[in-house]
Amino acid sequence: MDPSQVETNNGIPDIVVTAQKRSENVQDVPIAISAFTADTLKERAVTSIAQLSAIAPNVNLDAGTPFSGSTAVLSAYIRGIGSDDFAFNIDPGVGIYLDGVYLARTVGANQDLPDVERVEILKGPQGTLFGRNTIGGAISIVTHDPGKTFRVSGDMTVGSFNLLQARGTVDVPIADGLSSSLTFGVRTRDGFLKRIPYPDARANNSPSYTQFDAAGRESARREGANDNFNLRGKLKWDNGGPVRLTLSGDYSRDKGTSANKLLGTAETVPGNFAGTTNLPGTAFDPTGTTGSLFAGLYNFCIGATSAQIAARGAQALCGVTSTQYSPQFKLPSVASVNVDGNPNNDRLPWDSRFVIADPDRSYATGNSYSNLQNWGVSGIVDIDLAKNVAIKSITAYRALHWNAGLDADGSPLNFLQLSFKMNQWQFSQEVQLLGKAFDNKLNYVVGAYYFKEAGDLHDYVTFAEGLVQVDGPNTLKTENYAAFGQVDFRPIDLIGITLGGRYTRENKQFEGGQQELNGFNYKLFGCSDANGNITPNGPFPLAPVTCQQGLSFPDPNNPVRVYVPGVNRKTFTNFSPKVGIQLHAAKDILFYGSWSKGYKTGGWTTRLTNPQGNVAPGFDEEKATTWEAGVKSTWFDHKLQLNAAAYTTDYQGIQLNIQIGTSPTIANAGNARIKGFEVEMVAAPVAGLTINGSVGYTDAYYTYVSPAATAVGGANVFQAGTLVGAALPKTPKWQISLSPRYETRLGNGGSLTLLADWSHTTSAWNDAQRTYLLFRPTTNTVNASLSYREPGDHWTLTVGGTNLTDGRYLTSGGSNISAGAFFGTYNRPREWYAKFGFRF
Repeated sequence: MDPSQVETNNGIPDIVVTAQKRSENVQDVPIAISAFTADTLKERAVTSIAQLSAIAPNVNLDAGTPFSGSTAVLSAYIRGIGSDDFAFNIDPGVGIYLDGVYLARTVGANQDLPDVERVEILKGPQGTLFGRNTIGGAISIVTHDPGKTFRVSGDMTVGSFNLLQARGTVDVPIADGLSSSLTFGVRTRDGFLKRIPYPDARANNSPSYTQFDAAGRESARREGANDNFNLRGKLKWDNGGPVRLTLSGDYSRDKGTSANKLLGTAETVPGNFAGTTNLPGTAFDPTGTTGSLFAGLYNFCIGATSAQIAARGAQALCGVTSTQYSPQFKLPSVASVNVDGNPNNDRLPWDSRFVIADPDRSYATGNSYSNLQNWGVSGIVDIDLAKNVAIKSITAYRALHWNAGLDADGSPLNFLQLSFKMNQWQFSQEVQLLGKAFDNKLNYVVGAYYFKEAGDLHDYVTFAEGLVQVDGPNTLKTENYAAFGQVDFRPIDLIGITLGGRYTRENKQFEGGQQELNGFNYKLFGCSDANGNITPNGPFPLAPVTCQQGLSFPDPNNPVRVYVPGVNRKTFTNFSPKVGIQLHAAKDILFYGSWSKGYKTGGWTTRLTNPQGNVAPGFDEEKATTWEAGVKSTWFDHKLQLNAAAYTTDYQGIQLNIQIGTSPTIANAGNARIKGFEVEMVAAPVAGLTINGSVGYTDAYYTYVSPAATAVGGANVFQAGTLVGAALPKTPKWQISLSPRYETRLGNGGSLTLLADWSHTTSAWNDAQRTYLLFRPTTNTVNASLSYREPGDHWTLTVGGTNLTDGRYLTSGGSNISAGAFFGTYNRPREWYAKFGFRF
């Protein structure tokens, strides 16, 4: 039996959760929670956090973020608030917790779920008990604890794309009061997106992606593959006395890649480069109307004569790429290669010829890999100080090492090649004092929390065959202190009151070292020659200063560095309160209302391609204030469970991209109003039949957007723009699910279970700029399975299918109009699986 469920005599089992730091029936917790037990996850073949998205209302969980190249990165949104990035400077908006330990990065947050007791999705700001970066909500993963008797369980699965998965858990009692468990999981699967060669010999004339600076040099034949390994061990001491101790450790290795493809191109957009109305001595058109952006500039260079190039002052722009400061990456000029009379050096132009309608095909030839190692250790000590007073300590250390790359342009050219290295470690210590008083009418928890994190992220980006080459090392540190408390008081049977708050202080440090190895700005403003040599100390053509000074490059010791040198520091303080009231109208009916706040920390922009002066561009916190009212009820002798919640959120200081030159820069550039409701139902009308259903509605729209953020997409034909009244990204208005389950006993004592999941999700935008090509249409998804359980309950055999209607839609994507590329990742196609499960 699943330990997180308590059998009742009449159909629907109770689920025990720890959303308020103590064990409670989910129906008694005045918070909107979607809870999934181990049996629910196993029956639905849910193996990762992202797969819960279809059965949790007002929740959007995607495996991967734009240009992350990895399905281990989690894009989590709850009720319209979240984060769709993996950068070290961008914190998540939904907190992920593994056995009470906060996972600070979105990288690795899409946890595999080999053997868990339950997953709890808490909706709305959880700042009081969970802390920063839970502004949208929190997802708590509770893993299996060692049992007091010997137990072995596991499963083996085969399926589409050569899927092979094996998982197992063994519980081994060691001595009286001391038990252990070991869980492992392996998963391999081929990719569903196949790379095919482009049918034009000119594709061979582009330089290999290996000739540019990058984090790695791996290239996959298929994308969307998995090669994962997980191991978790636990040791638990509990002899019935006042002290209990749990030591655990986990390790995962994830080599899964996302399946990225080109969706569209934008090579004809006018821009500032090589125009007909340039400033004297430069190739810069201040009007931005007669020149090109990077894609158009590349096409101009390869197709223009030397005289035409000279007429626009573009000899250096079309010349040798890279500079004398990184000679190992210098590549020959592409000027006039398609008009020089020599067909052997012709280049393919950048245009829509590389776009393939088939979501499972791509012309990509560049980087495609993701190697992630993620591990952690923790110790949990529970001490009963008195009959109704206990103290709990959670100590943890975690680390990850990640190297990933992808060919975002989906072509044989090097138009948008990205790769990354990330190293991160974190230490956390939490102490909780929990107790009851006044005849159990008052429950309280007070505590203190310490968190320290440090690490680095190194970005490598190649635009337009090397016209821009970003080499971006970054280092970050965070130290966080918090004190929190919550009191739940029920003075009479009818009424309950909740008061809580959390004070947080955090200190952050960041140093950015971004370089642009091609020295593009120098070449644009006439401070270089066609051989790639830039002259930072030469005269700036527009003012009596040097080129480096005139272009605001901040480091005299490194002329191509675009980020201001030195360590940047920020301090944030926050108080997140919560006030709630409960009305216990009957034994199984709870009405509740609450007011709560939460915040998401600030930081600095890191992805600069051109200098922005002598100040590191920073941004402050996001804040949310939520009012919520709900009801939790159980009816007809536990045959019907009906929960509902309605909410409104004031969302302030949204961290949005604003464009400064060619650099996407983060700023607190928007506010929003979010309103909605959700209803969840479980019904057991007759023996053997259970029906789960949910309806979620979210109306999330901007109430303020700064003009700079609006300009990201407000004035082009490719994007609807980030505008007042526009919907927030990753937030469909309606999510509806229905999951009937029927189990019947057979004559031999075995059982047969039929299960189906139908989910309906209305359309949504995948990005804040509302890029048309990234629009996610209304989707209907159906999964189903049939299981046989043998009479002794020692083994089961399941056959099933996912996405049975083979509906395809974009789960993630990005746009780079300067590079002329729109790219995205589709959901997985229809797949089948067969699973053999066992336990004894």
